[in-house]
Amino acid sequence: MSLLWKFLLTLSFSCLFLGYVSAGKVKCQDPYYGYCYGIPLKCPPGCPKLCQVDCKTCKPYCDCDKPGAVCQDPRFIGGDGVMFYFHGRKDEDFCLLTDLDLHINGHFIGKRSTKGRDFTWVQSIGILFGPNQLYIGANKVSDWHDTTDYMHIQLNGQDVIIPSGDGEIWLSSETGVSIKRVGPANAIELEVAGSFKVRARVVPITQEESRIHGYDITSDDCFAHLELGFKFNSLSSSVNGVLGQTYAPGYRTQVKMGAPMPIMGGNHKFSSSHLFSTDCAVSRFGLNHDAQELDDLPMVACGGDSGARGMVCKR
Repeated sequence: MSLLWKFLLTLSFSCLFLGYVSAGKVKCQDPYYGYCYGIPLKCPPGCPKLCQVDCKTCKPYCDCDKPGAVCQDPRFIGGDGVMFYFHGRKDEDFCLLTDLDLHINGHFIGKRSTKGRDFTWVQSIGILFGPNQLYIGANKVSDWHDTTDYMHIQLNGQDVIIPSGDGEIWLSSETGVSIKRVGPANAIELEVAGSFKVRARVVPITQEESRIHGYDITSDDCFAHLELGFKFNSLSSSVNGVLGQTYAPGYRTQVKMGAPMPIMGGNHKFSSSHLFSTDCAVSRFGLNHDAQELDDLPMVACGGDSGARGMVCKR
């Protein structure tokens, strides 16, 4: 073998090694933070397979621990940083956020527990922005395989097919939607330019989770559901919804702080007739910006914050 071929072979292996990150690790992708850029960091125990990194502190974190998160039995972290649960009801739809130009509903699935309430999870979301409708959902599955993609996405009634492979991107120039795969399957980051971002992941209820929490999950359905993380670029001061209300100026949490499971009520206020309906009692979607009742409403600018609160909204 010539010296040139030896050099090229060595270089190729070196490049492969330098670019390799094992499952369960994450790297800061922002070269501005030189002390952290490109360093593989192990994901926290709470999300051992998929996480993000705060480049400023150079620490990995779970999406479900940041403001805007909707995970588990649904566990929310509001725009104010306060954690609460909203159980809703199985097989029903609830308004997660409603604003003048943006409306997000969630479809809840679940099982009746012996404690007298439903165990529930968010199976899908319906997002309305302008004239567009966007669906993100988890397909029903019994035997879960990590390498199989169980996420279903539709834009205006048409299936969205994203090329396989971590980092692959799908774009819609007409609607401003971009979707990027985060990992080989079941995780995406979606952005509507100038409006919002959402990270979505499809996860099952594992046998261990079922045993610990008493979900009594059977082999015919592992209750695949979504774990979600939202970020909003701008919201009006009239924003509402289970999650949306926590971004409104002057909002004070309605849950009992310090309770083992602080629960947000209000099923009647947030209930919707179907996934793309805007008929919940607190709906704001489609209201005229110039309407008398909305005169002089300030807009709320929301931006990311690397601190623990994660989201700052200002008039």
